[in-house]
Amino acid sequence: MSLPMDAAAVLDRHFLEVRARLLEIAATLDRLDRASGESKSDRRYLEIVSAIEFLASQNVDVAAADRAEHLQRLFSRHYDSQWRETMNV
Repeated sequence: MSLPMDAAAVLDRHFLEVRARLLEIAATLDRLDRASGESKSDRRYLEIVSAIEFLASQNVDVAAADRAEHLQRLFSRHYDSQWRETMNV
């Protein structure tokens, strides 16, 4: 098993990719602001805003290593034992 990278190595490897993704998110939000119609009450928009707010906060209730898991849960459906009937499968 290899040793984990130090912070500088992680930044060296991922900074440009992360920067590009953040710019894409900002551009998408700009497009939504300029678009006709209402997005602010759309569930998907609200999930995106919640994710951004979570990442921007220094949430002490969630360990730093659990950010991705928290966002995955935010964007996931809750388990429904009747999913076959709900989805007509």
